[in-house]
Amino acid sequence: MPSQHPAPRKLWQHSNPNSTAMWKFMQNANLKRGLNLETFRELYDWSVGDKRTDFWEDMLDASGLIYGGRYTEVVDTSAPMDSIPRWFQGTHLNFAENILYSASSSDPSVRTTEHKEDAKIALTEIREGNTEVRHLTWGELRRRVGVLANALRARGVKKGDRVAVVASTSFDTFIVFMAIVSLGGLFTSSSTDMGTKGILERLLQIKPAYVFVDDWAVYNGKTIDLRPKIQEIVQGMSSVSEFKGVVTQPRFPGKPADLDGVPRTVTLEGFLKAAHGNEELKIERVAFRDPFLIVYSSGTTGVPKCICHSTGGVLVSVAKEGLLHREIRPDSVVLQYTTTGWIMYLASVQCCLFGSRSILYDGSPFQPSPQAFLSIVQEQRVTDFGTSPRFLHELQKRGIIPRSLFDLSALRSVSTTGMVLSESQFEWFYDTGFPAAVHLRNISGGTDLAGCFALENPLEPVYVGGCQGPCLGTKLEVYDSLIESGPGRAIPHGEPGELVATASFPNQPVFFWGDETGERYQNAYYTRFPHVWTHGDFIQMHPTTGQILFLGRADGVLNPSGVRFGSSDIYSVIEAHFPEVADSMCVGQRRPQDDDESVMLFLKMNDGYEFTEELIAKVKGKISEERSRRHVPKYVFQTWDIPTTVNLKKVELPVKQIVSGKIIKPSGTLANPESLKYYEQFARVEEVLEQKRKDKAQGRSRL
Repeated sequence: MPSQHPAPRKLWQHSNPNSTAMWKFMQNANLKRGLNLETFRELYDWSVGDKRTDFWEDMLDASGLIYGGRYTEVVDTSAPMDSIPRWFQGTHLNFAENILYSASSSDPSVRTTEHKEDAKIALTEIREGNTEVRHLTWGELRRRVGVLANALRARGVKKGDRVAVVASTSFDTFIVFMAIVSLGGLFTSSSTDMGTKGILERLLQIKPAYVFVDDWAVYNGKTIDLRPKIQEIVQGMSSVSEFKGVVTQPRFPGKPADLDGVPRTVTLEGFLKAAHGNEELKIERVAFRDPFLIVYSSGTTGVPKCICHSTGGVLVSVAKEGLLHREIRPDSVVLQYTTTGWIMYLASVQCCLFGSRSILYDGSPFQPSPQAFLSIVQEQRVTDFGTSPRFLHELQKRGIIPRSLFDLSALRSVSTTGMVLSESQFEWFYDTGFPAAVHLRNISGGTDLAGCFALENPLEPVYVGGCQGPCLGTKLEVYDSLIESGPGRAIPHGEPGELVATASFPNQPVFFWGDETGERYQNAYYTRFPHVWTHGDFIQMHPTTGQILFLGRADGVLNPSGVRFGSSDIYSVIEAHFPEVADSMCVGQRRPQDDDESVMLFLKMNDGYEFTEELIAKVKGKISEERSRRHVPKYVFQTWDIPTTVNLKKVELPVKQIVSGKIIKPSGTLANPESLKYYEQFARVEEVLEQKRKDKAQGRSRL
């Protein structure tokens, strides 16, 4: 009999998997541990099985990380993961030391501060429109970090203190990151396009000593004076005793903004005078578990959670993902498009752990055109390009074919994250958009673990859809989503359910800042299934290929008449067949008076196209044809704006809550909180439909 789950189309496979670092790591494990691992899945099963501490010990040895001290056990595997067990207790290390000096060698005996040559380029900074390209060598980077660290130290900043940035992805921001964590402090960042309310929701919780802010922002062809925002930040922080002031970073080098009338604020040049030119970089090593980074939950309906990540946990996870899964090497050139307000900013920093060059791009990838942004890949000989499904969708929609326009011979991989990559985008990527040899790497994980649950690997093919497989060392399972609480139950591959992690991993966050009792932390991950991390994603594992298919956020899972499916099922149909639709939002509505959930689909039209009854019929027909009749939304309405975070991630949960009759208070992490007002009327959808009927009868169109 034919398989009920045939393998989807194969698009890519590594030309020589036996040459990869993952293969060599597996062979070393075979020799050292007396194993007989031959495939990625066998390697994965060992890494999360009864001997998982052996995997992590071998990973630390292979990482090339600089650390001191000794550990007596890797981790106590008998401790439940919600107790946040301690890993490699007894070791001490520093994130900045490893980024700036680590040997990045698979030979554990090679740990030297001389590996990264002073003259080699570490960072390239490119501003919007490619009008300004600057380079920074490893030697100059370390010297500038040393000066800033000494200035911070002279001004009383010490281990455990927090320093924040509200800034672009510039050299200056990178240097602040390295300087504060070199002292044993904690770094945190927000993008300049975030509203002051959202910034203060973060800062007032963590109480930083200093906030470094760009004096100007440039985005989408516009130059914005940030001094009014700086004044608002200073005013908002007036009650925080730990706060010492703002330091402005010159967005235009050599032309700092005049700070006359801006209180408690000094230019970066003025701040650095406290160092008296001392470039010596003194590193404060901290315990493996000590935090170095604070990131934030989306916080779309309330104050964001301040997630604290451990120094050692993130470093060993970065080494695992970068060395084994991604093949990042000293000759790699990485362009990760991101803002500083997104966890992917860490990706643009951490690639330097391997001695590679990171390209820091500030601005819109569409200004002056997507072609101008893509030209960077050719001009800088980029090997690894990180972007979003939205950017690829725009290329496809506009008929832009990168492989025909640019020399992409240096390009080895393109990674995407932030939202689901549709099947049509997979096929367009290989059939039309990019060279066949490029590894398309669809990944998912995020802020909560500063890493991935699902990502690429070089030992297996890329098939249409989803992520290639799970991340080594992280025990991912799929639980029955109909179980609301109590012990969970793993379901077979091929069935959709909740993404969970059932064993501890080193890059679990260590705590939430300000959460003294740990209640918020436990509620975030562990209240549904005892001792099991529930991530909030709705996924399924392909039974033939092992792909991990992300179907949408679990809190936004659609459930009409008990039939559960993800919003991505609907979005992929819209994206593939309706070019007249600019964007869409699909949510479930269930008010207190409703016996069942109804699916609502909102369509935002492209300029020049009308929202019509004919379009509604076509959309419903195509969804029925490509998915099932049970997937067809009960309601389809027009919308003029779709809520997103400042990182352009579509936000479903507030809309779902609003149309279900709840009153919510949107947080500052939404780029367009005013858009939510429009959706309030649909909590009374019967009235909307009645008014629409009356308007139609009177010859008017509405919604």
